[in-house]
Amino acid sequence: MSGIIEVKDLNFGYTPQSTILKALSFEVIQGRFVGIAGPNGAGKTTLLNLLCGLLRSKAGSIKIDSVPIESYSARKLAKKVAVVRQEFVPVFDFCVAEVVSMARTPYLSTFGFESDTDKKIIDEALEMTDTARFASRPLANLSGGERQRVFIARALAQNTDILLLDEPTTFLDLKHQVGIYDLLKRMQLEKGKTIVVVTHDINLSTQYCDEILLLGADSSYQYGSAKDVFSPHKIEKVFGVRGFAGKIGTEKFFLPLGKFAKDAHIITTNINSTTKK
Repeated sequence: MSGIIEVKDLNFGYTPQSTILKALSFEVIQGRFVGIAGPNGAGKTTLLNLLCGLLRSKAGSIKIDSVPIESYSARKLAKKVAVVRQEFVPVFDFCVAEVVSMARTPYLSTFGFESDTDKKIIDEALEMTDTARFASRPLANLSGGERQRVFIARALAQNTDILLLDEPTTFLDLKHQVGIYDLLKRMQLEKGKTIVVVTHDINLSTQYCDEILLLGADSSYQYGSAKDVFSPHKIEKVFGVRGFAGKIGTEKFFLPLGKFAKDAHIITTNINSTTKK
């Protein structure tokens, strides 16, 4: 079975002398939830920009739904892939409903009018993300968590099979972090969406993601289940930090501990006992 996203021998760097992503290959099966993790500078956002066509690779290939990404026009690709960038405060004073309705642009007729189908999809996206109740409010007047739900509503209204998100829980409190992941999982399970999310939160990604792509700063990578990818030894190697690894139910959790942490004395014992697992 071929994936809805196929990446093969991908290479990319911003200058001829630099290589951020090197010989990267992985496949995302339709309807799966994939997390992209790694240290700053490892190329997580760069990869997301390659997957949505914003950047072009130096070598290798990306296929979306078995078609080379460069074969898509911007309009056709927008019907396949929706992107949610990191949370930001908008410059223009659009209301929530206006922001979400912008997602229907690729589907509008020559005259640019929304059809009844467009309006229905917009309303469903607002309801699913619990943003309909403040649809008339200016986006700038919302909290960070509320704005993130609006941007996800816009992506949902774009009605694509693939949803790419760049650190969607940045700057959010614990309640809203969990709320965003619950919403994404709901879209995966109820709408059949393929979710790809860049994240720094190892523990949330182990609970919600089906597979993890772990990028290293040295262009190394690993792809597989969270259980296989997130071992204490691999985390220390990739992120350069030691910590305590435990287990809740079937999934692991990881607590990073610096040398001045109150419980730093447990790290050596913990690492020695878990690196072989």
